[in-house]
Amino acid sequence: AMDFHSDNAAGVHPAVLEAVARAAGPHPRGYDADDWSARLDGAFSDLFGTPVRAFAVPSGTAANALGLAACVPPFGGVWCHNEAHIEVDEAGAVGFYTGGGSLMLVPAPHGKLTTAVLDEAAARRRGDVHQVQPAALSLTQATEAGTVYAPAEVAALAGWAKARGLTVHMDGARFANAVARLGCHPGDISWKAGVDILSFGCIKNGGMSAEALLLFRPELAETIPVRRKRAGLMPSKGRFAAAQLLAMIEDGVWLENARAANAGAAAIAAAVPDRLLWPAEANELFLRLTAEERETLRAAGFGFYDWELAGPDAARFVVRWDQDMDAIRALVAAIARL
Repeated sequence: AMDFHSDNAAGVHPAVLEAVARAAGPHPRGYDADDWSARLDGAFSDLFGTPVRAFAVPSGTAANALGLAACVPPFGGVWCHNEAHIEVDEAGAVGFYTGGGSLMLVPAPHGKLTTAVLDEAAARRRGDVHQVQPAALSLTQATEAGTVYAPAEVAALAGWAKARGLTVHMDGARFANAVARLGCHPGDISWKAGVDILSFGCIKNGGMSAEALLLFRPELAETIPVRRKRAGLMPSKGRFAAAQLLAMIEDGVWLENARAANAGAAAIAAAVPDRLLWPAEANELFLRLTAEERETLRAAGFGFYDWELAGPDAARFVVRWDQDMDAIRALVAAIARL
């Protein structure tokens, strides 16, 4: 209960378990021909208010890499933040699934890209045949710094990309937390703002073993079925993955859980404003703690990561959707005693 390492440690929401149990009996059709998988496109289209092609995959890494493989050739590049998950935590998956595509890293404060920093990065390139050719822009929502892109910010970045003929991908591992924070329609920070491909996260947010790869441009979805099969990411009993996703989105569980996680993080942030390295806008907090203070908290039973990317005195705390409020209050009290 006192562990704040990651929302990957969160439990599975009862609605998800119940949905899997309901799908557990025999079914005459496998792969994507089952009744649950057949509902995915319609359910996500209803959620986003536009036609969507939806594919269940077992991880966010799979969603990101397969989505980018649909638009990035082997000689292509993906503009992204230098701390993006596709760079720091996915073991070169984008290069593997694209057959050689590269990540074009751009540093920026608070985990957020801007058109200004992208202009600066682009200006440093020759852009000739000797260099990787940009093919996509990847944004993370919410960011790896726990901050959130507002609709206008997404639209500005997507406009920058589209003016250069680039496809816009969004890593939405914590997309629900961003929507909960902004109080907006999910379409406002995705297809309406110019996003073409979205990795819709569920596992961190109460799911069990399924994420969704969503494509808002149908032509980008044409090669995904065979790419997913060839990569070994298409389960024969796909109904279990589809049932999880449907349980998350059809009754609002995805947003309810995100609101709970955000509320816990906001409670901690409000109690320790002077220690915040960046604004806490979703369910991640980055706090300034000395090595001695971190040791004291761990000795008291709290779990969290040191975050060297943000400096020697940085620590990351992630609040789960099912985090015990007593643990949140205990953390606040323990930090106050430091």
